Formats: sequence, structure tokens, C-alpha cells
Amino acid sequence: MTSKQAFACLRGHAVAQTLFPPTTLKAAIKRLGFVQADPIRSPARAHDLILRHRVKAYQAGDLERQYASLDIEEDVLYAYGFLPRPIWRLLHPRNLTGLSKLEKKVYETVCRLGVIHPRELETHFGRKRVVNAWGGYSKATTRTLDALHYRGLLRIARREQGIRLYEAASSSVESVAPLERLRRLIMVIAGILAPVPKKTLHANIARYRRLGSPRAVVTDLIREGKLQEQTIEGMTYVWPPRSLPLSEDPPRVRLLAPFDPVVWDRRRFEHLWGWPYRFEAYTPPSKRIRGYYAMPLLWGDRVIGWANALASEGKLDVEVGFVGKRPSEKSFRSELELEIGRLNALKTHW
Repeated sequence: MTSKQAFACLRGHAVAQTLFPPTTLKAAIKRLGFVQADPIRSPARAHDLILRHRVKAYQAGDLERQYASLDIEEDVLYAYGFLPRPIWRLLHPRNLTGLSKLEKKVYETVCRLGVIHPRELETHFGRKRVVNAWGGYSKATTRTLDALHYRGLLRIARREQGIRLYEAASSSVESVAPLERLRRLIMVIAGILAPVPKKTLHANIARYRRLGSPRAVVTDLIREGKLQEQTIEGMTYVWPPRSLPLSEDPPRVRLLAPFDPVVWDRRRFEHLWGWPYRFEAYTPPSKRIRGYYAMPLLWGDRVIGWANALASEGKLDVEVGFVGKRPSEKSFRSELELEIGRLNALKTHW
């Protein structure tokens, strides 16, 4: 196989393994394994933009509205998002030692009151603010709720207008040996991001080193045939063996969220598609190249450009840019129009 053919196979794998035919919301989340969350709505929240490609007749907010019936949780896997409960159980228990006095008091309060809005804690603990991870300020009680949630002592009961409501988590956790938990988590992450650069996989499983040696486990999984490995022009990829559907014929246009599994890893993106894509929402406007929330434009199995969608008079105004020449095929023009129509039909705040 030539290098060109190998690249084509990897691109097809990257698209086919995660862009499956639309199904139910519960089935889509189970098959994806993880849906990243992000609070920015431009034009919609990340999870809505990700799910609209994989769920029949998906509307913005469906995940939040149906959350309680989906057997899912919010937590950190390799990023923060929504994941099926069986995968969530592999994350816990995390370190439960060394709780601060405030953490103990907040936890006791949530256990006593049940489902709680972060604002309700202000009446019990005041409005003290602390510096957050981004250099800004957050309320100390909100930071404490987040810390207790990460430890697994609290869970997200539901959301109201995007705000997380907390409750005490169940203490029933499946008894799995740490090393086996590590193996399963590595296989989950490798499957979600497949084909994943080995460097990316190592970087994103390092957080689980309390369970064992992640690098050693990856080596074992490759030796056992649980992960396949291939090096192409200096980049080593790994993925779980699986049969994949054939590429779409005819190809479709899709505007992807910046956190969609197809484009999530910037290292893989640049290697497979030949140009650098960056999320620029937190970049000063004067230094932005493609826009505040530029969404990668997928045409078949190639990411050929990007689009910015701006709300205007009750509908979206979509501006498209291309890395090279705009495709001249009539099929591309009609597919792009259809995709813009699908994005408009998502029906969020515009």
C-alpha cells in the first residue's frame, strides 16, 4: 500500500467509525461512548452540534431534556462531557481522601437537601469568590461542587438553562481491579478517537496512571492484538480492530463542531488533512484566522474548509471559507445548501 493509499484509508476510517447512520439519542450516545460538552452557543452548544449528525430529527436541547432517561452521566473522560453509565463507572472511585472542611460541609448539605442549584448554596456559605483555572473568578461553592463531582461524591441530576444541578451520587460502584479498569478505559478512549495517534493516546490516558502504567498497558494491548498499530510518514496510529462501513456514495457535506470526534485531535487533523485547524474562541479577535467558532467543513472524507454561522433575523447566516479552491461540482453546491438547511433546522437561540 502506498503512502497516499494509507492516508486515504485512515481518513475513511476516521470518518466512518464515528459518523454512523442516524439513530435514537440513547443509541447514538452508547455508540459514540462520549459526547463533549462546551457552554459556547455559536450557533449551538457543542453536544447539540455533535449529536445532530447522529440522531434522527435531533433538536437543540434534546440531550438536556431527556438526560434523566438516557442512563448517562456527566464527567471527565479525556475531556468533560456526557458518557454512558457503564463507562462512567470505570472512572470511579477517584481519590476520596483529604476533603477540605468546605468540601465536607457542602457534601453534607447536598446530601441533606437533595438536588441543589449552585445558587442555593449561597444562602448557606455566602458568595466568596476564588481564582479559577482560567485566571478569572468563580464562586467558592461552585468550585467545591465541581471538585466533589470530579471525586464521584456528587453527580449531575439535570440541567436548567445550561446550569448543572447536583445531587449525592450512589455509592454502588462495580468492583473492578485497577489494572483492568485501566485496560478498559484505554480501549474506550482509543475506540472513540480511532484511529488515534499514539502520542495523543498517551497524553490523554496519563491522568489514569494511579491505576497502573498506561504506556505499558498500551504496549500489552498492541502485543495481544487488542489494538492495531500502523506508522505512516512518521506518525504512529493505534485503533481497536473492527469492521467499518464503506465510504458514503455520494458524499455529503457536514459542518462539524470543533469538538466533534472526527476533528477533535489537532495533531491527527493536520496530519490527515494537511492544514492546521485551531479553535479560536479564546483567541484575541485581531489574531483570529478563521473566526470565533469556525466549524470544520467535511466533504465526503476530506475536511476542505470551515464555516462561521451567525444569527441574523431569526435564521443563520453561514459564511464559508476554503483551504484551497472551492469545489466546482454541482453536487457540492447542493449538498452545502442541504447542510446549511439542516443546521438551521436545529432550532436553538437564533
